[in-house]
Amino acid sequence: MMQLEGSPLSIEDACRAAQVSRAGYYRYFDQHAPRQAETELRDKIQRIALENRYYGYRRVTADLRLQGVIVNHKRVLRAMREDNLLSLRKRKFVVTTDSTHGRPVYPNLIAGLALTAPNQLWVADITYIRLLEEFIFLAVILDAFSRRVLGWELGESLQTNLAIRALDRAVVDRRVPAGIIHHSDQGVQYASADYVNRLEELGFQISMSRKGAPWENGRAESFIKTLKAEEVSLKPYRHIAEARRSIGHFLEGVYNQRRLHSALGYLAPVIFEAHFATQPQAQLPKEAAARQLSQ
Repeated sequence: MMQLEGSPLSIEDACRAAQVSRAGYYRYFDQHAPRQAETELRDKIQRIALENRYYGYRRVTADLRLQGVIVNHKRVLRAMREDNLLSLRKRKFVVTTDSTHGRPVYPNLIAGLALTAPNQLWVADITYIRLLEEFIFLAVILDAFSRRVLGWELGESLQTNLAIRALDRAVVDRRVPAGIIHHSDQGVQYASADYVNRLEELGFQISMSRKGAPWENGRAESFIKTLKAEEVSLKPYRHIAEARRSIGHFLEGVYNQRRLHSALGYLAPVIFEAHFATQPQAQLPKEAAARQLSQ
């Protein structure tokens, strides 16, 4: 009698308790288990690749085996190629960024820039989000001074429209003053004519990190790490609607409203902005003023 892994119940008993047929169980298993296993493997590969930016597929395969995941290196190579995870020496490790598009790119305008208020610099980025059986993508816009998430959007593809929707959400309740800078990597979404035209319509100065210099968009990279550690890695989203609800709550209800940031003098972004609006920067928490001028 076959038993479910980690369960004292046999499959027969479990089917009887759930009032489903054994045939129905095996049909569901055959349909979903392979996709879930493939998504699990791809997620492990993504994690190893992000932590070790110059690993090729053979080192990733070796790391997987150290974790007890026995997989053929050809399968790892295929997965890394499909997810655009193959590394190149002295170049940025490309995940959601395709900077080989041949479109015009813009100089980095933020090197050495000292921020003194909100709405001077917005930063943008895109990252992948794992669901049970597939990956989706999240585009975000942050105010670099307050670290506040201004706009975000989830989608099933990396089309330019994903980034535009996040930008449009950011400008709904936020004015765009003259001279404000929009900074991103050189990804095809941000270099596309549609996105650049939208930025120019809104009056942004356009700034991009140099190829192979992810630290030049460090505030966005730091935010993505926080999101993954404190929300995404803790939630097994079944579908995009569930991910949208949970991530939306985290971004708008937790991260913006309640999460304390060391760079803000241990205030949440919304509280920090409110504090700044009523007091000159000299009266901001000492740690926040120092960090804002240096980061």
